[in-house]
Amino acid sequence: MPTSDADIERVRELVAAIPPGRVATYGDIAAAAGLSTPRTVGWIMRTDSADLPWHRVLRADGTPAPHLAHRQLRQLAAEGCPLAGDRVDLRRARFVFD
Repeated sequence: MPTSDADIERVRELVAAIPPGRVATYGDIAAAAGLSTPRTVGWIMRTDSADLPWHRVLRADGTPAPHLAHRQLRQLAAEGCPLAGDRVDLRRARFVFD
């Protein structure tokens, strides 16, 4: 099923709702948006996230995208997000959507 404009807007709303110092995974966002796969969230983030706190969205294991890792971890650390080496401590930093 194609991604609708409503799906894109819902993902954008969810990403925008993640507060500083907290993170969500692509899967968390997909589940909250009612999408069938986290890959859809990844596609939306790749194509339509310039004005969003993109750095607060991570892989399921708490690691950032390899090509953005240094920049993403630096931004998260500046927000006070708990890091454990090259990943975020999801137990402490994961944002739970209502």
